[in-house]
Amino acid sequence: MKEIRKCPKCRIYTFREICPRCNNKTNRAIPPKFSPEDPWGKYRRKMKRKLLEKKGWL
Repeated sequence: MKEIRKCPKCRIYTFREICPRCNNKTNRAIPPKFSPEDPWGKYRRKMKRKLLEKKGWL
């Protein structure tokens, strides 16, 4: 089975190893594993909340 990949330069998703738009090498687009004991989750949520408040979405 093929895995989905993302180009870091033009940010499109593809199944190819090389981006069809810019010929840049693509990276695997896999989210990080979830862990209930995530030591950095508190800071990530805090940063996300600030970003949403700045955009006026909260």
